[in-house]
Amino acid sequence: MTSLSGTRMVSPPSLLRSTLRALLVPRLLIPIVVMSVPLVIAQTRLSADPWAGPLGALMCVVFFLLAPASWRALFPPDEPRRTFAAPFGRVIVYAVSGAGTVMIVGSVIPDLLGMQPTLMTSDISLWVSVALFWVGGYGLGHAIDMEQSLARERARAETLRQEAERAQLLALRSHLDPHFLFNTLNAIAEWCREDGETAERATLALSDMLRTVLKGTQVPAWPLDRELELCHTLLRLHRVRDPERLSIDLAIADPLPGLEVPPMVLLPLVENAAKHGPGAGHSGTISLRARAEARNFVFEVDNPGEFRGRRDGGEGLSMVERRLDHAYGGRARFSIEGRGERTVARVAIPLNCTSPEMNA
Repeated sequence: MTSLSGTRMVSPPSLLRSTLRALLVPRLLIPIVVMSVPLVIAQTRLSADPWAGPLGALMCVVFFLLAPASWRALFPPDEPRRTFAAPFGRVIVYAVSGAGTVMIVGSVIPDLLGMQPTLMTSDISLWVSVALFWVGGYGLGHAIDMEQSLARERARAETLRQEAERAQLLALRSHLDPHFLFNTLNAIAEWCREDGETAERATLALSDMLRTVLKGTQVPAWPLDRELELCHTLLRLHRVRDPERLSIDLAIADPLPGLEVPPMVLLPLVENAAKHGPGAGHSGTISLRARAEARNFVFEVDNPGEFRGRRDGGEGLSMVERRLDHAYGGRARFSIEGRGERTVARVAIPLNCTSPEMNA
């Protein structure tokens, strides 16, 4: 079907087809089979007519398919029912159509075929079948509508969850400690009066880093070497501010794996290492190690300062975990631990893993 604007529209499945598809789900199909098979066997054995078995099977198929389809057609779950007359009138239609269907299949058709009386077509059995049509149609139709409504709500909730995560990722990608930026700008202002060359180097490094960060907010992924260069730039800025307390040790594999990663997914680890290492009074070396190990790319940040567990209210580490989990579907691993008087954060990303976030 095509709209006036030329856009192709997908027609919803017919009610009968969607009902049949729902009834074939094992949760509903198994009880239906358990009820129908003994009934058809009894119909065959307790009836003299040779067509008794096929007629019984036809009645079961018609009842279990048409009864819920009739209920769903007359009482759609999304339609508001504001008056008593509307649902009451539909109940009458449902009751009459159900009784008519039973009589046609269980009485008219056998008479046309000249069949002998059978277990399921006796007068008492037909009235029981009418009652079963009414009750079964209501129960199955209501169950199908509830299942489909639940499936739609789950799909909607999943869509909203993904949209919320994407919105959160936009904020996470632009994460950078504002205190560090303000302190660096204040330091540059002081260097402008005392050490123009240092102020110039710091300004250029900060400008380069901020330019890269802004680019990172606009793309779902970028090369691994750009991520590592951003991490190194951040450490250089910290070292410019306090060269006596901080030194940098790089152990970056050459060549690096041809891997793309979500922008700034590793930067918070380096920021955390500088903040809680030299920034907290623990002088020493911050080491960055990046290498391919087995089937993973492994990134480690090693900073001075004993690891005392995660701090309440800290968002940096949780942010890294959330982004890795979202981007790699739980296949990336993050850990942080203490090694003597030092703290080591480690990320392992499968080399053959395409990030779902990169397709966002």
